Amino acid sequence: MIPPGAKLRVIGDVHGDSRAFAVAAETDRFVIQLGDLVDDGPDTPGALRIMFRLIVEKRGLFLLGNHEYKLARALRGDNVRNGPTARTIAELPEDMRARTYEAICAAPLWLSLGPLFFVHGAFQRGMLELPRAAFPPGRPGPLAAFALYGQTTGRVTGTGRPERLLRWIDDIPEGMTVYAGHDQRSTDGRPYVRTGRAGGTAIMLDTGAGKGGHLSWIDIDPE
Repeated sequence: MIPPGAKLRVIGDVHGDSRAFAVAAETDRFVIQLGDLVDDGPDTPGALRIMFRLIVEKRGLFLLGNHEYKLARALRGDNVRNGPTARTIAELPEDMRARTYEAICAAPLWLSLGPLFFVHGAFQRGMLELPRAAFPPGRPGPLAAFALYGQTTGRVTGTGRPERLLRWIDDIPEGMTVYAGHDQRSTDGRPYVRTGRAGGTAIMLDTGAGKGGHLSWIDIDPE
């Protein structure tokens, strides 16, 4: 999926911020977008069109995030809760719906590239045994749920969002870097970086695009 030796651009959660995504996607690097491309922001159809172009030109891909998962379920007729997905469905042109569903179903849950690992929500070592996993047809299994939703306590915060933990970072092997989105941890507008007890590092790129913040990305050159 990723050309050998390619220079990479890893882009965090876009959430429908097509203007920022257009800037980030204007590169000769191969784009890996970490999921949650859709919902919340002003122009999810525009963000999808940019991603479709990157895929057709074989210049990029996106990972399956929890918002894509929910959108695909809604598009196939599942009974899902309303919210930003309902707005996305209303805004999505009829001629884009089948293509959107197919693209989401083809999106990987995670990708492993040597010492680099890419996932939307959170990492578990069991993912290393499956270099690539795709859209779960039924209820997500434990690894898929971890990839989509991260590590949660089952409780909600004062803002009504799930309470999330970062203990998973301690499971990252030494020498490995995990690039993730989903959990907006940054306090200074930059991607959040943390090294775990096992010596691995997590870089979390959700800095609030489409939700009052901005879009972040990191360029990686082959070693």
